[in-house]
Amino acid sequence: MASFMQSRQTKYGTYVAVYVLVVLAIVFAANWLAKDHNKTIDVTSNKRFTLSDQTKKVVGGLSKDVNVYFFEKSDRFEGAKDMLDRYKNLSSRFVVNYVDPDKKPDIARLEGMRNFGDIIIDNGVKKETAKALTEEELTGALIRVIKTGSRNVCFVHGSGEHQLKDTARDGYSALKDALEKNNYKTQEISLLEKPEVPKECTIVVVGGPKVDYLAPAVDAIRSFVKGGGKAILNFDAVLELPDQKSGDTPALVALAAEWGVTPKGDILLDLSTMSRLFGQTTPLVATYESHPIVRVMADVASAFPMSRSLEVKAPAAKLFSTGDSSYSLTNPKPPIKESDLDKAAKGPFVMGAAASIGSGPTAGRVVVMGSSNWMSNYMLSAPIANRDLALNTMNWLTSDEDLISIRPKDPEDRRLNITGVGMKTLFWCSVIGFPLIIIFSGVQVWWRRR
Repeated sequence: MASFMQSRQTKYGTYVAVYVLVVLAIVFAANWLAKDHNKTIDVTSNKRFTLSDQTKKVVGGLSKDVNVYFFEKSDRFEGAKDMLDRYKNLSSRFVVNYVDPDKKPDIARLEGMRNFGDIIIDNGVKKETAKALTEEELTGALIRVIKTGSRNVCFVHGSGEHQLKDTARDGYSALKDALEKNNYKTQEISLLEKPEVPKECTIVVVGGPKVDYLAPAVDAIRSFVKGGGKAILNFDAVLELPDQKSGDTPALVALAAEWGVTPKGDILLDLSTMSRLFGQTTPLVATYESHPIVRVMADVASAFPMSRSLEVKAPAAKLFSTGDSSYSLTNPKPPIKESDLDKAAKGPFVMGAAASIGSGPTAGRVVVMGSSNWMSNYMLSAPIANRDLALNTMNWLTSDEDLISIRPKDPEDRRLNITGVGMKTLFWCSVIGFPLIIIFSGVQVWWRRR
């Protein structure tokens, strides 16, 4: 009997020892994974807690340590850790420092802290401040720190182009803000007063002029690109209006043709279901070519209001085209009717192209688009990829291909809007109805048991 009990105790003791070892192994493995292999799963419908492809590319590509200083009261550090830890998990070179200026005033003064809540990014050579604890601000400040050199985007004005400071629907002010957050400077230039592109310009943007350029202005853009400059030529659809022929710029068309892209004198219509959300004169693009500008845009759509088609040949390359539900009309009389499509050419049609002019360090780069409104405030704020396309175009022109990506999106507004009738319904249901139901049920139970 004693031998049996001893054997049984030994057996159970072995089981306990194994269980303890297994539990310790699980705890050890969990701690090891939590420490060196931090992994989270974002189950929100709009991926609110997932960093963008651009952020992953920029942070993951850091070649040396970058110090990030978050200046705030100690009891407010937790509010920033969720966002900053997501960055830190992408690279060990992203070093986060939480600093209370009251406890460490020397660091605050040395880094140039001005206000509580400042986020200063310092790579030892350059410092930048993120204006808010958002992905767009943090990644923008990081790009400004790691990218050296001046990048000036010059917008031509004086011939009816979209205005850089115009905050209305068709203005380019949203593009200006996006560029300046991504390490570009912006300015407007006139080729009428002095037909010469200023030396500080890296990129020249022609934003859909209503009046054609004079020969000296065209020559200035040609010489700029031939000397290694970069340019974006945005054209508009050609329409016969009562007092003028809108979008008709033959001198600029001839210039683009020299680089392998010939804008045609038409207007494109798109009758697909998705394009109808923006209107039939706004073709929607969902498939792209393999060019570096659009290679990362496989799963996103972009829109191009009032577009004309492009004929592309070497040295230019196609970027994207319309779908099969698109049509090309030449000088239609507004309003355009679907019956006008009986004799129209059917798509797809090319709307964007890019070309490298020359070779070596002095090679120029050109992007030609069949629409100028694709860069407008309305299009850049719409839930499509026009903003990414605009910035990727700039990145390719300045040879910053490492920044070409899909960027942070504004958090989706998921507020519940309730009408006055809805508020009254909620009040009667939650404040009056439900309590009465509970009281009635209780009285009914009591009456039965009485």
